[in-house]
Amino acid sequence: MIRRTALAMTTASFLAMPALAQEADIVDTAVAAGSFTTLVAAIEAAGLVETLKGEGPFTVFAPTDAAFAALPAGTVDNLLLPENKEQLTSILTYHVVPGAVMSTDLTDGMEAATVQGGDVTITTEGGVKVNDANVTQADIATSNGVIHVIDAVIMPPM
Repeated sequence: MIRRTALAMTTASFLAMPALAQEADIVDTAVAAGSFTTLVAAIEAAGLVETLKGEGPFTVFAPTDAAFAALPAGTVDNLLLPENKEQLTSILTYHVVPGAVMSTDLTDGMEAATVQGGDVTITTEGGVKVNDANVTQADIATSNGVIHVIDAVIMPPM
């Protein structure tokens, strides 16, 4: 019930500000949504703010605060430590695909190369997934790309 409410609130936040999203870049759109505080903090800690505010276009599979909260206890705090910046950067850039990939561009079994260097697999049967994360809100247009909200943090292959 709480999870459904959180997802509904996230969706409502994005639906209430479509004009802002198209004028704002990826980072500003995430900040304005209010449900990506952990993601934004991680982007800042990894030094990726300027990159994700850059020209792009980028496609970001954006985990919500609830997605980060579902990680094992202490994981986020550990990743935000300066000595783990490289690992954090790897995880975050695994959530970014060069170019603006809209939901209409997705096909079942599609693989997309991430900025991190690994590939993510898109499945569309029974709802859109990126690896094992469900896309809960798609096609949030920004001035420098698109955001697709996901319900889990996806980890790059080791």
